[in-house]
Parts: sequence; structure tokens; C-alpha cells
Amino acid sequence: MPQTMFTTPLIGRDEEIARLAGILERARGGEARAMLLAGDAGVGKTRVLDEVAGRAARAGMTVLTGHCVDLGDVGLPYLPFTEVLGVLAADERFADALAGHPVVDRLLGAGAVRDDPLARSDSGGGRLRLFEGMAGLLADLSQIAPLLLVLEDLHWADQSSRDLLRFLLSRGILQRPAGGAPRHRLAVFASYRADDLHRRHPLRPLLAELVRLPAVERLELRPMADSEVTRLVRALQDRPLPEAMVRGIVERAEGNAFYAEELLAATDTEAGGVPSGLADVLLIRIEQLSDTAQQVLRTAAVAGQRVEHGLLREAVGLPEDELEAALREAVGRQLLVAGDAGTYAFRHALAREAVYADLLPGERARLHGAFARLLAGRGNPAESAAERAHHYRESHDLAEALAASLEAAGHADRVGAPAEELRHLETALDLWESVDPAARPSGDGVDRVTLTLRASAAAAHAGESHRAVSLTRAALAGIGQDTDSELAARVRYTLAGNLMSVDSLTAAFAYSSEALAMIPAEPPTRTWVWAAATHVMAARHIGENDTALRVARQALGVAEQLRVADAQADLLISLAILEGGGRRTTEGRERLEEARELARRAGNAPVEMRALFNLAVSCFESGDLEACLPWVTEGLDRARRAGLLSSPYPLEMRYLHLLVLYTLGRWDECVPAAAADAAVLPSAGGYAMGPALYVALARGDMGAVERAEVLLEGPFDWMATLVAGIALTEAAVLRGEPEAAVERAQTMVAALTDEAGHRPYASVRFAALALTAVADAAVELRSSGGDWHRWKDTADELVELARQTALHGEDGTPQGPEGLAWLARAEAEWARAVSGPDAAAWEKAVTAFGFGDVYERVRCQVRFAEALLAAERRAEAAVQAREARAVAERLGAAPLLERIDDLIRRGRLAPALSDEERPSPLTAREQDVLRLLSHGRSNRQIGEELFISGKTASVHVSNILAKLGASSRTEAVAIAYRKGLIAPEPTASG
Repeated sequence: MPQTMFTTPLIGRDEEIARLAGILERARGGEARAMLLAGDAGVGKTRVLDEVAGRAARAGMTVLTGHCVDLGDVGLPYLPFTEVLGVLAADERFADALAGHPVVDRLLGAGAVRDDPLARSDSGGGRLRLFEGMAGLLADLSQIAPLLLVLEDLHWADQSSRDLLRFLLSRGILQRPAGGAPRHRLAVFASYRADDLHRRHPLRPLLAELVRLPAVERLELRPMADSEVTRLVRALQDRPLPEAMVRGIVERAEGNAFYAEELLAATDTEAGGVPSGLADVLLIRIEQLSDTAQQVLRTAAVAGQRVEHGLLREAVGLPEDELEAALREAVGRQLLVAGDAGTYAFRHALAREAVYADLLPGERARLHGAFARLLAGRGNPAESAAERAHHYRESHDLAEALAASLEAAGHADRVGAPAEELRHLETALDLWESVDPAARPSGDGVDRVTLTLRASAAAAHAGESHRAVSLTRAALAGIGQDTDSELAARVRYTLAGNLMSVDSLTAAFAYSSEALAMIPAEPPTRTWVWAAATHVMAARHIGENDTALRVARQALGVAEQLRVADAQADLLISLAILEGGGRRTTEGRERLEEARELARRAGNAPVEMRALFNLAVSCFESGDLEACLPWVTEGLDRARRAGLLSSPYPLEMRYLHLLVLYTLGRWDECVPAAAADAAVLPSAGGYAMGPALYVALARGDMGAVERAEVLLEGPFDWMATLVAGIALTEAAVLRGEPEAAVERAQTMVAALTDEAGHRPYASVRFAALALTAVADAAVELRSSGGDWHRWKDTADELVELARQTALHGEDGTPQGPEGLAWLARAEAEWARAVSGPDAAAWEKAVTAFGFGDVYERVRCQVRFAEALLAAERRAEAAVQAREARAVAERLGAAPLLERIDDLIRRGRLAPALSDEERPSPLTAREQDVLRLLSHGRSNRQIGEELFISGKTASVHVSNILAKLGASSRTEAVAIAYRKGLIAPEPTASG
């Protein structure tokens, strides 16, 4: 039967598709199986079934689909089976099979069925003949070709269809035939809505009976992950979508693909709320409830997504027994879900939104007012402040809403929830002008400018740097002639600090200069000290180190005089970076530890985390990687306790933690740690993904390219750009694309260079990576007699970039061991490009990476071995190659391991492992793909035979080419035969 043609891409569902594909594979082998596919309405059951049915059809299976339809009390018996028989009757290929079972002809006319005695339940013998005829027909069809029977929407099935399905699965087509009869090559997939199955639904007992059968399985299609819904939403639109819009759709859809599509379709036509078409779908189920149950749902919708039983009882005003009956009805219909501590929640947030939107305006305001008053009369006023603010605002009591919003913001600040604090402060700012001045809360710091400044600080702590800048600019715009000069200065130096976090360094210096000029140094004040501390950082960022040093020394003395411990700590950190040899020296670290202790005693978590971050970086820059980890651990623990995990320094420390694990070769710790970070902070982006991408590429997973490209979507993000740039440059090198590698490296260095012209510290790494691709191309041209000189100018430019960056860092001094190691590699690659392998240069690179970078050291060892071999120093080359092989094998760096084995074999450096002894670098799935490659299959054909998408097959093929070091599919197969990864198949003659 023709399948529905979906334009919606299939996102995720790999595990579900694989499980259904396994059922199909067993069915094609003669093992009849059935799968009951459950899931909420709109979660994607039909899309998954259509995908699997399409694959089955392309693999030569006959696919028959029958649909159950909601016809209420006048449902037609056997409707899905009638639909299937209609398709069979219209296809002459199945004429003989239909003729062999004439009893099923009675189902071919829906009108005749109603009056036929076979369709009536009191005609047992007739029904049995019909059921046996249907089972026999399906069995015969499965002998013509493997058969897939799809039954959709069983929750709407009529009694007769349910009885026939029970017979087919329990006594008919799934049973092994008696004697030597051929087995049935048959699979049955039946879907139903889990959220429609209330306690008395007639399908429930049938499902309970069927799942006990050994040949029947059940698969629940759960809501999609947020990342998958994000991909779906972006895939549905050709134009780029604002990040806030995508995030809003994902949050509201809660993993439901249909809801996401409807919300996206309504973005251009409806402002907020639930799209009208979707609301109608949701309200139909609610209107089936009793009037009392609907009243309870309307009241619960005003309370929010979750409501406590006692609060609901007081708001709805019903006797306890009537309330419980209504709740039981709503829970039974799976509209509400009972939770812990006597609470109830809507099963899906959009259902609540639809009910809420259907309320009359007066009804809505009245119920909100009732909830606000009930909450105000209870204990724990601070904890209920956020709810009260919402209800007061929706009941149009704006003065009370403003007071409650400020109370909620204070509570969020005390419990370390900056994102919530920001939300409440922004709400208060929105309400400010609408509330009569006499009715506004009074007290120190309760004015519009100060509240806006508080909101900007909350935004910075929540990791929303651009929002923090916007809010501080709004505070600056609100300053008038009568504004206190200290407050005006605070706004300016806060704006300067926020501008530094988004790399707007020149503007930051201008505002910090203004702030410092607005307050006299005498008499000394706290505000002047903080203005000076901010100005020191801004001056350092634009290279005004003399100014930074002068102001820092002066301000430190004032901070000590005033005993402003946290400002003193902040200035000590700046001086540790600026003075002497910087933070890498013993004196620098001592200052940083003193600053950490001062900030801790003062209770200033952001300054304490700045000290801890710099202590960690000082260890990393000195090449003492193990010593770096305790500082990072302490910093993240402090951020966790303060609720500041999304703020800038903790994000930097997360990345540093993962980078250290990657550098030390502890990859099996790095990857799960990165996944955990991404789960806790989905917005962390490059901070969480970076080193995991590096591991993936080193292990031959070219799917990391797509994940890296995602980081470059949306507004510019410095860390995301750095991480994606490194990964994509590395990928171009692995693919042997020198032009792409050079262009990517140069583009990323330009993008990451700040407005003061300071190149990123990673420029030396970009240069070295690009030089690797350039040297590979030059060597190949040199060996084939080509014009390798065309790469010389590019090589010269790249090595000069590496030299300038590594030898003249941010403060004009050479970088630490890491930067100098990358420079050594760049020099060795440059020599390889312009003159050939230089053993001395590669030995220097190996030594340089000995500070602790395991993977880069082993890569340099391989080049060193190649250079030694070219110089006829075979014994030394063998030592380097064997040592490198052991490390590459431990890391799981399959492409590098393959290269080492090839070097050992070509250079006859040592007795190589036999093909039987050497473990395959390919995964089990890649072995399957390789086998089909050897048969000449295309990506689409491979996908069909393995029940995976053509795109997934393409990724596997790319990974195979990378791991085998092949440039084409044919070469990969040849290499695989040579290595014994696939064996020649016997011919017909044996």
C-alpha cells in the first residue's frame, strides 16, 4: 500500500527505528513477530511507522496499512482490515491468494458487512471462519513476499477489529506452522495513543493480553529530547530562526513533534498563546469531561502547571467528594497526573495553555486574584513570592505585583538563582512606571536605575553577557542630572565590566575611564576602589599595561586602608598577572592564593572564582597539568554553592577541566564529563563540547564535523568559534584538504582577533594544524614530481604567524610550554613542507610536548619516526614507532594507529602483528558497511539493507575511509582485503 509522503525530516528515533528494523529482519527470515507501538498523540508514531514501512518496501516486502478511525458509536466493523483487503483486491498480483480464501470477500464492502451474519458477534462459527480465512490469507501473502501489516490508531478500533487482531496474534499468523509447512515471513506493527487509554478504555485488556504473548513486543515512543526538537524546528525552515524563538518552541513542545510543528507554523500568524488549530485538538478531549471536572481543570490551569490539592480545593470551592470525583475523572482521562506531596500537574503544558486561553477575561482575573490571596495567607511568604507576583499581575493588582516581584528577586538572590532573579527584576522594571509612585516600595536602592543595575548583575551571573550589557546601557540612559555621582560611576564601571565579557574592549576602557574621573580619589571611597579595579582590567585588555600597573598599585593601597577585602583581592589578581613574570611565577601564584583567601573571607564568590580560575590557568600555562585540576574542582564547587555555574569564570573552568583531561590522554574521562556538563548547562556550547570534539576526531568520528558546525550558528560566541575552528581545521587536515585547512585557520584567527588587534593565543595551534595539511600536500607533489613550490609562500606565512604568537604573547612575553610546543610542531611541519622531513626538528617537537600533551606528543613521534626512517636511522625509528603505537592504541586513536601500522609495515621497522592478531579498527556496524561496500553497494542501498538512513550510511563510509587511510571507496575495499578485515567470498566452483 502506498505510504504517506512526509516532508517532515525524521530526527532522532535511531533506537526505535533499529528495534523495528530488527523485527523486519527476523520476519524476512521466517520468524513472524508483532510490535505494539505506544505514544502520546503527535509524538511521531505515524512518522516512525512510515519510515520503517518505506524501508521495508524498498527491501522487497509487501506493506499493507489499515487505519482505525474515530467514528464514535457508529464505527464500522473490521474497518482497518477492510481497507487492507481493498488494496489487495485492486492489485492483480494477489488475485490468486484472495481467490483461495473467499470468506474474506465479505469484508470488501463495508455496507454489506453490517448486515452480514459473519460480522455479528452471535454468529460464532461464521466469525471463526472469517478469522481463519484472514489468517490464512496473510500467511499465503507472506509466502509470495515477506509481509508487513501496519495497523494505525488501535485506540479507535471497533470491537470486531480488536477481536480479529486478538485471534491473528494469539492463534493465527504468529504461531509456528505445524509439520514441515513454511514459516510465516510476517511482521505486524500496530500503533495506539497511550494518552487516550483511560482506565475503562476497551483496548486496555486486549493490550494486557497481547503483551504476554512471546512473539509480541511493546515499544513506547517517548517524547523527543530537546536537542532533537531543536534540530527538527530548524530543519522545518529554510530561513534562519532567532535563537529565542527556537528555544521557546522547544520548551513549549515538550518533546512532541506535532506540537513543535504547529507552534512553528503559527509563529508568523499568531502572537503567543496556543495556535488555534492545536488548541481545538487539545480542547476536544477536555470537553468530553463532566462539567465539574472541566471546572476543576479551568481552576487548575490558572494555578499553573502544578497545583497543591488543598490550594485547589480552596480556590475551586467544591466539597471534597465532588473535587475528588472530578480529579479522578481528569486523571483517568490522562489530562492530569498525580504527583508527590498531594499535587496535580497537567500531563502536557500545552493542554493547560489551551484551557487557560479558553477562559473568559473576567473569570481569569477573578481566579488569579483568589490564588494570590490564598497564597498570601499561607506561611513561607518569600517562597511563594514568585507565584503571588504572577497572580497579582494577572489579576491587575499591579502594586502588589511589583512588591511581590521584588520580594521574589531577593529570595532568588539569597538561594543563588541568578536566572530567576533576573526574570523577577525585569518584571519589576516592566511594572515600575505603571504603579503610582506613592504605591511603590520604598527604601535604599529601590529606584529604577539601581534596580536595572541589579538586573544587569543577575544577567552577568546567569551567563547572559549581552543581556547584561543591554541592561547596564538602560541604567546609563536612566541617569539624570540629579543622580548621585557615585551611582553614576557605578553604572559606568559596571557597563565597562560587562563590555569586557563580550570583547568590546575599547568601549570598556572608555567607560571605566569616565567612571574613575567622576569620583575624586580623596577622600577614599569604596566606589572609587571598584572603579579603579575595573579600569585596571580594561586597561590591561587594550595593552595599556603601564596605566593598569599605576592605577592598580594606587588602588590596592586605598583598598587596604578602607579594608575592602574583596576589592583588594581583585586588585591582587590583576597585579599577579601584570607584574614580574605574571601568574606563572611563584610570586604570582602566591598573590593569587592570597587573593583567593581574601575573597573567600569577604564572601565575594565572583572574585574568589576569578582567583581560582587564574590559579588553574597559571598551572596549565606552566605545563603542570595535574596541579591544575584541584583548583578547577575547587572553583566549580564554589560556583555550584553560589549558584553561579553559568557565569563566565565557571564556564572557563569547565572548559579548562575538560581540556586538561583531553591533554593528559584521559579521554574516557573527558567524554562523559563533557556530556554531563552539556546536560547540566545546555547553553554552555563550546565550553562543554570542545575537548569531546577533539577526542571524536582523533578516534575517527567525522560526525564531529556536523556538531562543530552547529556551534557557529547564531550570534558570535568567542569560545564556540575557537572550539569549532580547531575542530574544523583538524577535520580538513584529516580529510587531506590543504586549501580548506588554511582558509579555515586564517578565518578563525581573524574572527577571534580582538578590536585592539591582539590575536588569540590559539593562533599558533591553528598555524601548526594548517601547516600539517600544507606539508602533506607539498610532500605528495614533491614525490610525484609536481610543483610543490606553490605551497612555499603559504607555509612561510603560517610559520611566521606561529612565531609571532608563541614568542610574543598577550603581555609581550613568550607563551608557556603548550604554546612553545605548538611552535616546535609548526617549525617541524614548515621544514617538512619546504625541504623535507627534519629529524632534529621533530625530536624537538616530541620533547616540547613532553610537558603532558599525550596525543600531540605521539603524533609528533610518528613524524619523528618517519624522519628517522628517511635518514636511514631504522633502529631509532622502530623505537619511536613502537612507543607511539602503544599510546595510540590505548587512546583509541584509530586513524593514527592505522598510520603507525602502515609505517611499521612499509619501513619493516619491527615484526608487525599478523592480520589475524591485529584488532580491527572498525566497529561492528562499520564492518557491516564495509562488507556491502565490497559488493559495490551505494550509500542508499547500504542504508536499505541495514535499515539505516542513507545519511548515516554516508557517515559510516567516511569513518571507514578515515580509519583505513583511503581516498576512495575502491581503495578502502582494497586495503581491507589486504589487511584481512574482509575475506574473499567463495565462488560457485568453490
